Amino acid sequence: MSIRIGIYGYGNLGRGVECAIKQNSDMELVAVFTRRDPASVSILTDSAKVCNVAEVEQWKDKIDVMILCGGSATDLPEQTPQLAKMFNVVDSFDTHAKIPEHFANVDASAKSAGKIGIISVGWDPGMFSLNRMYANAILPQGKDYTFWGKGVSQGHSDAIRRIEGVKDAKQYTIPVDAALASVRNGENPELTTRQKHTRECFVVLEDGADAAKVENEIKTMPNYFADYDTTVHFINEEELKTNHSGIPHGGFVIRSGKTGWNEENSHVIEYSLKLDSNPEFTACVIVAYARAAYRLSAEGQTGCKTVFDIAPAYLSAMSGEQLRAGLL
Repeated sequence: MSIRIGIYGYGNLGRGVECAIKQNSDMELVAVFTRRDPASVSILTDSAKVCNVAEVEQWKDKIDVMILCGGSATDLPEQTPQLAKMFNVVDSFDTHAKIPEHFANVDASAKSAGKIGIISVGWDPGMFSLNRMYANAILPQGKDYTFWGKGVSQGHSDAIRRIEGVKDAKQYTIPVDAALASVRNGENPELTTRQKHTRECFVVLEDGADAAKVENEIKTMPNYFADYDTTVHFINEEELKTNHSGIPHGGFVIRSGKTGWNEENSHVIEYSLKLDSNPEFTACVIVAYARAAYRLSAEGQTGCKTVFDIAPAYLSAMSGEQLRAGLL
């Protein structure tokens, strides 16, 4: 039997999830939920239905896992706890500073309903989180460094687009080359947030919007831009479409550590990603964790989980025997 998947929100991430489901033979997309008029939303899966979000409760017993594809700024803090009362859910909540609060809210809802909620799934938080944890466990004497980019941050771009007066926007996160080189050389530098990355924003304003006010709101936004050197460019729609239509991203997780009785030997662990499409790769990670949500629920587990709580075998469509024979 296929795992029945619902997609809640059909933007870049939702479309990526639809494509990822196609590549997983043990899953099927049964419904897409949108705030728009369903008649105006065209999806790629002929067998799936498009519904308004107001209809979601009618699908309580028809969906095994609901994948939430909204933004972290305002959508997911409300949607994930609410939908966890009806479905097993997976989201990509990526406001790092608020993950503990989000976890607690989703955990309460999921436990009360006997459901599983897996939050903050993607590549960071997500795959990068796992690599930071593994490296810490392996090299307890050392330092962690995470660099993102150069690439488009969906969450940060979404946060800019929600500012009054902004019509559209793209935000790039850019590692500082000197800082990255120092870390790779095992120099273990002490780096502030500002010394590791810069942020570059390309913004299309609504007619009559106050550019200075918008720029100030961007640069002072807590958890997103306030701690970084941020450059804001105001451009027109045609420039944004021509020069910034892609959604590439990537980055590096590095831990530099010491071993030996006198810590005489140095080691550098590095995990890197280079992504043509940030949302499509994020979607692939989320879909793997949707399989885990389904399996955990089938075992009778409830409550909120993160990538730290889930054994790798739960992500794979292969059996334990296949994994031991082919990948171990």
